[in-house]
Amino acid sequence: MAQSRLQKLGAYLRPHWRPATLGITALFIVNALGVYIPLQIRDSIDKLQVTFSFSQVLYYVVLVLVLASIMWVVRMASRIWLFGVGRQVEFDLKQKIFSHLLRQEPSYFSTNTIGDLINRATSDVDNIRRLLGFAVLSLANTVFAYGLTLPVMLAINWKLSLLAVSVYPLMLVLVQLFSDKLRLQQLTVQEELSSMSQLIQEDLSGIALVKIYAQEDNERQAFQQLNKQLLDANLSLALTRNILFPILRGISSLSLLVVLWFGVGAISSGEITVGGFIALLLYVERLAFPTALLGFTITAYQRGEVSIDRIESILTVEPKIQDRPDAIALAPADISGELHAQNLTYIYPTIVTAHEPVHPALDHVSFTIAAQETVAIVGPIGSGKSTLANALPRLLDIAPGQLFLDGYDVTRIRVQNLREAIAYVPQDSFLFSTTIQNNIRYGTPSAAPDQVIQAAKQAQIHSEILNFPHQYETIVGERGITLSGGQRQRTALARALLVDAPILILDDALSSVDNQTATDILKNLSEGTDRKTVVFISHQLSAAATANRIFVMDQGRIVQIGTHAELIVRSGLYQTLWDQQRLEEVLQ
Repeated sequence: MAQSRLQKLGAYLRPHWRPATLGITALFIVNALGVYIPLQIRDSIDKLQVTFSFSQVLYYVVLVLVLASIMWVVRMASRIWLFGVGRQVEFDLKQKIFSHLLRQEPSYFSTNTIGDLINRATSDVDNIRRLLGFAVLSLANTVFAYGLTLPVMLAINWKLSLLAVSVYPLMLVLVQLFSDKLRLQQLTVQEELSSMSQLIQEDLSGIALVKIYAQEDNERQAFQQLNKQLLDANLSLALTRNILFPILRGISSLSLLVVLWFGVGAISSGEITVGGFIALLLYVERLAFPTALLGFTITAYQRGEVSIDRIESILTVEPKIQDRPDAIALAPADISGELHAQNLTYIYPTIVTAHEPVHPALDHVSFTIAAQETVAIVGPIGSGKSTLANALPRLLDIAPGQLFLDGYDVTRIRVQNLREAIAYVPQDSFLFSTTIQNNIRYGTPSAAPDQVIQAAKQAQIHSEILNFPHQYETIVGERGITLSGGQRQRTALARALLVDAPILILDDALSSVDNQTATDILKNLSEGTDRKTVVFISHQLSAAATANRIFVMDQGRIVQIGTHAELIVRSGLYQTLWDQQRLEEVLQ
């Protein structure tokens, strides 16, 4: 697993190997200068003890000042390069995650909460950015510091040098002991943060419902509980860190005390010069900082390690609905719009025990819808109407050989081409928080204003838009909250009509529109020269009555097919539904 994570880090870094290489090379130069400067200080002190000269002092002062200045500039360059790599990887990962999520089918988001996905795309990516910026810089700096400094220390005085670093193995043991605990605690923090993000996202999206049922106190308590769990997780992590890191810093400081304690005797016995002793002190101090920084590097690594797993758990999930290798490319202009189903069966993926019967949402459904025909699909709630609507554009993972468009198996058509041929208005008429004009031309961003107006007229929303404060430039608010239900549905319908696809699916998309308006809209769609294949799912039987044919569904099957005139006189489910609706209209 650890090897796999390192491979992933390597894959993240690979596109940016040039600035990473420059940054690490600059760090090498910094550490080389950091080793060279104390040697110059040693030589100056030893020489000045023999013959003191002001010009010699000035020479070494200027030399050290110039070298230190170069060292500072190169260090800044290394930080810019390496931190820049971290930011580039952050950009790449966010782009990759977002693109990957766009490829997933809708069912993926019913099993993965939006708040958790947002947290992974932000907080976890940020942790990886820190790992590939700060942690890589710290690790490379530590390797170079030891690799360049320790040999020079041993050359100056191997006994004092070994005594100074003798306490460092203890630090490595402590790091190993705390490593797993830190990783698990960091995982808990990330999961608690995801849970809290999900609650915030849901409550803000459903704020109207919270207020209608006066559940502010309950939601406040639920948030307090999750916030308390996050606090406890953070405090546990902080406690572990605040125990480990001061110990690491204390151990690193012991090496300096060791050099001071034994160095005085070494000077007295002539084993080391005063200049060499000063240089050794400077080298020990150089090693103390990266060693003490090891604790922060561990934290960045543990966070990044957890975040890599959480992000890869998203990126490794392949979409169930995607193009086959032999997928057919079809342009919308080449599609007439004939739909054919042959024993279409679909079962929603759920956990089923051996004693529970499986109830297909679609149970051997067969039909043929001619091009430019308007078909209404009616039936009681849960009869499979919406499932059928989602199956047509392959929003569901249906099996091959069951559903055909113009004679082509829809599973063999490129998914993009299939969906370009189908304009779909679902039950939830989702609108973006932008202008009405932008919402209508979402599927056709380059549409001219007069085309937008024409689509709005077809959807019978144009006259109402003209009454808005800024007409087509009116901002509708998040999810179209400033519009009524009927206005949202007709705006969504206008968006579908502007696409000008050969097939139009309306999944109860006019439920908030009065019967007369719904009937007029359907009549406009089924007449004229620019007709479409219309599949109209509705509980409004008076509007459905205008369709060329009506499919009546019950328990996942089509139980009746015919025109309104044929079905109304035929004993069956349609007649029952019609009588019920007429009775409700009389009682209102």
